[in-house]
Formats: sequence, C-alpha cells, structure tokens
Amino acid sequence: MKRESAKGPAKDEAHRDTRGWLGILLGYASKCRGRMILAEVLSVASVFLGLVPFYAVYRIIEVVAATTDDIYASWDAILFWSVVSIASYVLQRVFFGLSTINAHISAYTILGTLREGVATKLMNASLGTAQDKTIGNLKNLVVDKIEKIEIPLAHTIPELSANLLLALAIAIWLAIIDWRIALSCLLTVPIGLLVMGLGMQNYYKMYDGYLKEQDRVNSVVVEYIEGIRVVKAFNQATNSYKKFSDAVSSFLKFTLSWMKSSWIPQHLAMSIIPTTLLGVAPVGILLFEMGDITAPEFGLSCVLALAVVTPVTYLGASFNEINLISYAIADAREFLDLPELPQPAERAVPSGAEVKFDDVHFSYREGKEALSGVSIEASSGSFVALVGPSGSGKSTIARLIARHWDVDSGSITIGGVDVRSMPLSQLSDLVSYVSQDDYLLDGTLLDNIRMGRPDATEEEAMAAAQAASCEEFIKRLPQGWDTPSGEAGRMLSGGERQRVCIARAILKDAPIVVFDEATAFADPENEARIQRSVAQLSKGKTLIVIAHRLSTIVAANTIYVIEDGSVVAQGGHDDLLRECKLYSSMWEAHTGASTWAVGDGGVSKAFASKAQEVDAR
Repeated sequence: MKRESAKGPAKDEAHRDTRGWLGILLGYASKCRGRMILAEVLSVASVFLGLVPFYAVYRIIEVVAATTDDIYASWDAILFWSVVSIASYVLQRVFFGLSTINAHISAYTILGTLREGVATKLMNASLGTAQDKTIGNLKNLVVDKIEKIEIPLAHTIPELSANLLLALAIAIWLAIIDWRIALSCLLTVPIGLLVMGLGMQNYYKMYDGYLKEQDRVNSVVVEYIEGIRVVKAFNQATNSYKKFSDAVSSFLKFTLSWMKSSWIPQHLAMSIIPTTLLGVAPVGILLFEMGDITAPEFGLSCVLALAVVTPVTYLGASFNEINLISYAIADAREFLDLPELPQPAERAVPSGAEVKFDDVHFSYREGKEALSGVSIEASSGSFVALVGPSGSGKSTIARLIARHWDVDSGSITIGGVDVRSMPLSQLSDLVSYVSQDDYLLDGTLLDNIRMGRPDATEEEAMAAAQAASCEEFIKRLPQGWDTPSGEAGRMLSGGERQRVCIARAILKDAPIVVFDEATAFADPENEARIQRSVAQLSKGKTLIVIAHRLSTIVAANTIYVIEDGSVVAQGGHDDLLRECKLYSSMWEAHTGASTWAVGDGGVSKAFASKAQEVDAR
C-alpha cells in the first residue's frame, strides 16, 4: 500500500497557486448561502437607492428652472422631491445596515468553517503529514490570514458587484443625457486604472514574497518564545535574539521596499481617477451653449460625474482585497488538500481486544525502514511490553497501533480487523494512547481529565483522578481541580502531569491501553505512584507498555525486544535474561543505575514489588 511520506506532499515554494480560490470559498459558504444572497441583494438595493437623491436634485433644479414668476408656486414639488430624497437616504442606510449584518454573519460562518476544515484535515491526515507544517505557518494561517479575509468577505464581495452595477448605471445615465458627456466623464477613469495596473504589477509580484517573509517571522517568533527556557539555560540569548531580530528586520525591510515600489503609482492613479468633473464641466458648458442639453441636465451631469468617483475608486481599491482573499485561500489549500488517511464509513465488528502485527514494514522516509518485518501479538487482557535501545522503533510501533501513520506493508489488526478497515473514531474508542510527552490542553485540570469522556459526570472524573493518584498534588493547588491548566502546568512536575493524562485515559475506559514511556519524567517517588495508576488503568484491558526502566515490566506476559526496527527476541523476563544478550545487558545497566541512584537498591525493590502487584491482578 503506497503511503505519503512523513514530510507530506512536496510544496512549490516559488509561487502560491491562487487559481480557483472563489470556488473553494463558495464551497465553504454552503451554510450561509441564503444570507450571502440576501446581503448581495440588499447591497445592490442600497447602492441604487443612493442614486435617488441625485434624481431628486435634478427634478428640483428642473422645477426651479421652469418657474419664471412665483417660486412659491412650485413649493409643493420641491417639498415632494426633498422628502423623496430624505426617504431614499434613510432606506439606503437601513438596507446597507441589513446587508452588512448578513454579510458579517456569513463571513464569520465561512471563517469558522475554514478553520474547522483545517482542523479536520489535520486530524484525519497522518501524523507525519500534519507535523510537517510549522507552528508559525499554522498559527499565521488559522489565526491571522483567515481572520484578515473577514473584512473583504463582509464588505468587498457584496459591495463590489453593487459598485460595479452603480458605475455602469451612472455611465448609462450620462449616455442617455448625451453620449459626449458620458465619454468626457469616463475619459480619466481608464487612464487612472491603466496607471494603477502598470504600477501595481510589481506589487503583486512582491506580495507572494511578503507572505513568505511573514510566515518566516511568525515561525521564528513562536520558536523563540517556546524555547526561551532552553535559550536562557544554555546562555544562547544573544545568538537566539539575533536570529529573532534578523527575521524581524528582514520582514521590515521587505515590507518597506514593497510599499515604496507601489506608493507612487497607487497614489498617482488615485489622483487621476477622481478628476471626472474636469472633463464633464467644459464639455457640458459647450453642449449647453449649443442647446444640446438643458440647464437641469447639465447640473445632473456634474452631480453624476462626482457620484461615479466613489464606485470607480472602490473598484480600484478592491483589487488588493480580492488578492488578499485569493492568497489566504491558497495558503489554506495547503492544509485543506492534505491527503487523509483512508477510512470506511461503516464501523467494523472486531472480536475482542487482541492486537496483532503481521510482518509490518514501515518507513518515515524513503530509503530507510523504521520497522522491518515486525510481528507482535497481544491477546485480549494481556500485558505486553516493548523494550530496546533508543531509536529501535518502540514508539513507532505504539503510534502505528493508534494509526498515526499507515504501514507500508503487512497489517495491524484489532480483534481480527485491520485498523485501516475501521473509522478513525472507532479506533480512537478502542485505543487509549498515553505518550511520554502528553501535555495539558487549555482549560482546568478537571476539563483535561474529562477529555477522556466529555459526557462524564464530575463524580466519574474525580474517581478516575483518584485511581490515578492525583489527589495528593491537587490539594497543593490554590483552586484545586478548577486550576487553569496553564497555571497548573507551571506548578506540576512531569510525573504529576503524566498522572493527569493517565486519569484521562482511565476515564476513557478503552479496551486497549498503549503506554509509551510511562515513567519518562518521573522521579523514584512519582514512579511508584505512576505504576499504581497504570495498574488501575489496565485492569481487564490489553496493555502494551514501552518502558526504558525494565523493572516496570518484569511481570509482563510477553516482552518483545526491539533492535533496529526488528524483533530480536520475545518471552518472559527470566527467559530473556538467560537467552537474550541485549536484554540481559539492558537489565544490568538498569539495575546498576538504580543502585547508583539509591544506595540500597530501594528503587528496584519498589519496582519489583509493583511488578508483583500488577502480576497478581
């Protein structure tokens, strides 16, 4: 079975593909299509209501010009058109407000759907494909770029078509008065747009580079903040800050250069486009003197010449907004097009909780296999351990059970069903995967435990926490279980955070538990507590444990020794001590380190006692 490499599909860094962005955007607008149409209709109505006062002024001028003796005789007509003008203005603002409300609701709905789409793709893609995306790039897209398209979505798209129609209507209206006036009015518009188009060519070429520089500076900032403790610990503040400041300076220089290259043509165009009256006034006067147009028509022509400036200027300014949307959607496409792990729609029916690897081959990169022909079996309710040197492939085996990747060849089955033949949601229900680097998510400590089963009652969550031996350190926290995880994370040791994650897995109550380096961050005192938590977690379940402290797995039903991606030995603890040189040397190294750490070998005795406790269950 062909599999995407852990790095995911190659990306062309030279240019973002912005084609088809509108189709993608509309595809994510299905939830609010009705609102978008309503916003568009209201926007068009609002814009055309804005023309009514111009016509009203024309009629007032016409009435006044036709009155030769008593101006008060035409007062009723003047009052009527004044009321019409005011009413149309009020209706215009009401329609514009309603259009804006519906457009903003639609925009935020699309933004939310886009973010959900990115999150769903990351969840359904292989772990390697998802991890290939840098934090800065992901943050820049999900938080910044998608947010920036809210204004164009809420204003540009509904108002752009309305302004296009308005500019066209004004041009037709002027042509009806006299085609020569229409021509004189629009003479400067194409000149201004031409200047803008020629000057902005470099603008759009540099826009892609600007976005790349923005991604880079975001990544460096996130890296600098996340690694500040390491930077300080190793006295690398100067070098790391230089990298940070260089990235910021480079971004500043590029941005200024980009703006300077487009500043002159952009402002020159904005100076030419609004000069429509310069053509209409002399031509209109000439036509009036010739008797081709009346005085009211001349006045209306001047008013319309000024009115066309706003929609035409809006059209020029909207190009940048449209460009912003197209690039944001192109960046989102990198995530929206991530290859997903294939999964069936129907749930499978496994028989039991047996986990079996059958001649599994897997590689993170082409050319070197991380696993070569691995065959492992963990029968329902058994305790299986994986041991081996660092980098031997133990964690890879654990992650493949949870289907973070798909195997290159061979199969992994649960209850006789290939994990690729069941939905990811079902696999998640069957497997609790507790890794050595599990961390606390945003929320309280109780919220973090409830992630194992969101519908669990507070009493059930507390019981899981008690089973994981969490109560002892929770009492130290000022707010107890309601302590925010961020604040608690600074006050808890690695072993204590591990126990919170174990409580989460206990609450989940999955039939298969995969424990990757259960005591990686634990001191001797915390290690014994974690072992008790693991014993609670694994009661009656299939338990697969990866351990670097061998004393934690001496009671395992089967121990598999992994070296260079292959199973080199299997059996019980005593058998492996006699028959496997690698296991024997690892055991000697472990017990020697324990004796060195605690003079009388108390740690090993505590582990041995725990092993007997696990075995007794």
